[in-house]
Amino acid sequence: MGSTIPLDSPKSETYYELSRSETLAHLPKPVGRVLDIGCAGGGAAALLRAGGATWITGIEMLAEPAAIAAKVYDQVLVGDALSELPNAQGPFDTILCYDVLEHIYDPLAVIRALRGVAAPNGRLHISVPNASHITLLRDLILRGTFGYQPAGHRDATHVRWFTRRDIVAIVGEGGWHVDSVAHSQLHRSRLLHKLSRGRSTEFLAGQWYVLARNRT
Repeated sequence: MGSTIPLDSPKSETYYELSRSETLAHLPKPVGRVLDIGCAGGGAAALLRAGGATWITGIEMLAEPAAIAAKVYDQVLVGDALSELPNAQGPFDTILCYDVLEHIYDPLAVIRALRGVAAPNGRLHISVPNASHITLLRDLILRGTFGYQPAGHRDATHVRWFTRRDIVAIVGEGGWHVDSVAHSQLHRSRLLHKLSRGRSTEFLAGQWYVLARNRT
């Protein structure tokens, strides 16, 4: 079971059961009480429990994967995040928002609302596809197409796009303090890194991972 969705891949039977191992590796432990927005089939359960999760609530739009998650999470709510947040048994020490914000028309509203269920100094961990990835720039420049896909980096259901600067800005605007920004593993080119004066990461990162805190 993979940890992240490849840049070019169709939705498979395991699409809703990803373990999120690479993403969770950037999350400080212990995680305490966890809220997993867009939890899918609860594939992250084992790693969250190993990371010190004492309670896990998931929110999932689709009933079928939600039913699977309910077998390994303590509470699973079916519906959109804004509607179901009042029913979540918080407050939460850790809130996960993995590959979710790009599917939402108003991600800022969700980011703001999450502060209402976060514990003091609670953490928000976000992952989003990188809108500056070199494959997207390649297709736009050389092929004249955005290149939507069934799944992955340019999933046809994405309605919002974020560069590193964009995701940091919207998290801050939502009232969170950004502690750090990381990215998915890269196959670095030393020459490209030198020629771009260190900026090649902006174009080679498939995902951005933002860790923020609920500081008042």
